[in-house]
Amino acid sequence: MSTRPGSLMLLDSASLYFRAYFGVPDSVKAPDGTPVNAVRGLLDMIARLVTDHRPERLVACWDEDWRPAFRVAAIPSYKAHRVVGGAEAAAAGGPVAEEVPDTLAPQVPVIAEVLAALGIARAGAAGYEADDVIGTLTAREVASGSRTPVLVVTGDRDLFQLVDDAAGVRVLYTVRGIKDLEVVDAARLRERYAVGSGGAYADMAVLRGDPSDGLPGVPGIGEKTAAALLARYGDLPALLAARDAGDPGLTATQRRRLAEAEAYLAVAPGVVRVAADAPVELAGAAGVPADPDAFRLPREPVDGEALVDLTLTARWGLESSVRRVLTALAQR
Repeated sequence: MSTRPGSLMLLDSASLYFRAYFGVPDSVKAPDGTPVNAVRGLLDMIARLVTDHRPERLVACWDEDWRPAFRVAAIPSYKAHRVVGGAEAAAAGGPVAEEVPDTLAPQVPVIAEVLAALGIARAGAAGYEADDVIGTLTAREVASGSRTPVLVVTGDRDLFQLVDDAAGVRVLYTVRGIKDLEVVDAARLRERYAVGSGGAYADMAVLRGDPSDGLPGVPGIGEKTAAALLARYGDLPALLAARDAGDPGLTATQRRRLAEAEAYLAVAPGVVRVAADAPVELAGAAGVPADPDAFRLPREPVDGEALVDLTLTARWGLESSVRRVLTALAQR
């Protein structure tokens, strides 16, 4: 799929560099033996995305907090299994860290350094995840009335909730790798999940739950049942109103299950739905709001001297990957 020039591309950075890390052999190392497989893989992804889709603006969206306090307060099991030491460590309170492979963690600052030298914008929001940064930048773009296509690149299905054909928002899903992205629009949501919009997908995700994020869902209501209920009632608030009214369209078992999950359903939408109003700032420039003009892709690196130091010395050995990115930028 190609996209007309002028689009805004938002990268779910952690999702992509994790995929790069596991998709590129760990034998890919810098001359000093330091693994750089995630760095190389992510740069190659960016080169391919810019070549194929020719975005005018691109933002690497960053996790400033991978397990935000507001989500944990609502559902304590949120991502608890990803905490170093597991759910027990998360339940003990105090600062927690995400389990990241030992050879990936040192590569993340390198990624940030190379992106800065290239002039590719990176944005985050204190206390929020990259998903919230993407949700906020998408909401701002749609609210601007620019009608600019927005392309969200991710390996995380949670962001399917942003799909909006009328506003030109689509997801490029990396389920089969960066060379063969799955385009997720409203038609694909209907085909694959039997829901007709991004909002309906979010409601389905609330009901279904997601063990990978520590979200229990409503016991006994899986994906197909959730989709069928939403097709009948329209959205989650209408479904819950039908539950409370004893609507005969719900079976006794469904009403009971929805009633027993009342406490979860009261808070889960605020956890599942991405923020649309996060305080997004340019990374490395605390207090500086993320100006859309700062997202414009350069045609040449903004800091060629730093880039040479990063790539053409014995430090990281990223020459070929950086060259591919520079070629893609120059040919937009």
